[in-house]
Amino acid sequence: MEYTQLGRTGLKVSRLVLGTMNFGPQTGEADSHAIMDAALDAGLNFFDTANVYGWGDDKGRTEEIIGSWLAKGGGRREKVVIATKVFGNMGPDGANWPNHDRLSAVNIRRAVEGSLRRLGTDHIDLYQFHHVDRATPWDEIWQAIDVLVQQGKIVYAGSSNHAGWHIAQANESARRRGTLGLVSEQCLYNLAERRAEMEVIPAAEAYGLGVIPWSPLHGGLLGGVLRKEKEGGSARAASGRSADALANTKVREQVQAYEDLLDKHGLAPGEVALAWLLTRPGVTGPIVGPRTLGQLESALRALELRLDEDLLTALDGVFPGPGPSPEAFAW
Repeated sequence: MEYTQLGRTGLKVSRLVLGTMNFGPQTGEADSHAIMDAALDAGLNFFDTANVYGWGDDKGRTEEIIGSWLAKGGGRREKVVIATKVFGNMGPDGANWPNHDRLSAVNIRRAVEGSLRRLGTDHIDLYQFHHVDRATPWDEIWQAIDVLVQQGKIVYAGSSNHAGWHIAQANESARRRGTLGLVSEQCLYNLAERRAEMEVIPAAEAYGLGVIPWSPLHGGLLGGVLRKEKEGGSARAASGRSADALANTKVREQVQAYEDLLDKHGLAPGEVALAWLLTRPGVTGPIVGPRTLGQLESALRALELRLDEDLLTALDGVFPGPGPSPEAFAW
């Protein structure tokens, strides 16, 4: 397993991040435990979740599954970096009560206690803001975070789904307070969706944030979806974000060109999509969200791939990036 430092911190994390969103809704507790065991055996030490995972009436279930795995002992908690998120409503009885969502100091304090209880741990290594809260000033957010850091309940703070200027705003506010600020940004980024290259990733690099891409296969679009269609694969091959994208003729042509290119090289599309992200500046590691052990094994193989310059150039030809800002939309 390869490791890197998370942004400008001294924290060492694996170059793949185990996403746990399927634990509970798609994957039962026993199978989820088996996936986490296999990930740890492979040296993957960075586990990502969120307080709302489990969804609906089962919000929080994913954290509970991770907590029951950690409770098995054997040094599990000491070996892994646990990242979770706050923003979505976690009101009692499944109701969307006021002050049980977003980033007010009241909700951050309440949400941390809930996550700690479900995870069965005394601290969260990386506490991430799941979305920007336009109604709460950064000084209030950092006041809450500073207290939690002092109490030892969280170690680092990160953002998710924030614009470049939000990152700048957050870290300039933290700088005025004399605190560390954001150390990571978790954003939608993959070969087919590269808009983050315009401002989010440059802002993250400028402020020393590690970039953690989510949906690295763009909902299955980059996982050989057209090949699976031809082979009569499962309906999951083209659902959600993937199905929406394929409704666009230009995108379908791009995906076909992508799969044809990799067929010539004898490479698996999903593994190449992950390996490509590992070549990108500022990227700590993409989040992989396996539902099965087989999917985890496929993701781990991406770490062994080395994409040469000719292939990287060809991939840029199929899925060109937007270019830097402001040149992407101005002269």
